[in-house]
Amino acid sequence: MKFVDLLKPDAVKVVSAASSKKRLMHDVADLAASAHGLSAGVTVEALMERESLGPTGVGHGVALPHARIAGLESVTGVFILLESPIDFEAVDRQPVDLVFALFAPEDAGVEHLKALALVSRTLRDTELCSKLRSNPDAATLYTIVTEFEAMKAA
Repeated sequence: MKFVDLLKPDAVKVVSAASSKKRLMHDVADLAASAHGLSAGVTVEALMERESLGPTGVGHGVALPHARIAGLESVTGVFILLESPIDFEAVDRQPVDLVFALFAPEDAGVEHLKALALVSRTLRDTELCSKLRSNPDAATLYTIVTEFEAMKAA
């Protein structure tokens, strides 16, 4: 599995300000609706339900919200760069500005876990995160994320 399998160019967005975690989840759901045709209402509900089990802020300004969505055919995602970090109840209590949300079919087992592992491992790279934070352009962000694997392998 690769980032190009999870992310489309129109599934990347820069958000100037999200007033709260809940508002951010609505932004994520709206982006998933426009990029992947998901129902924004169903998506935000699934994200909030998962978030109620424990926050998905993994530290160092990164959040990986995820949810299973009925009717979805494959694992897919959206990426948001927040120009103004917000409190996300992250494990390290640091505000979040990089958000990669994953959506999986209800019956996805291993593929969902592989996607989560890929995103988590990749967004632990401090050099990558620095590049993402310094490029507030959606097309550039998409290129940075999707070409990161190839650059690391070279």
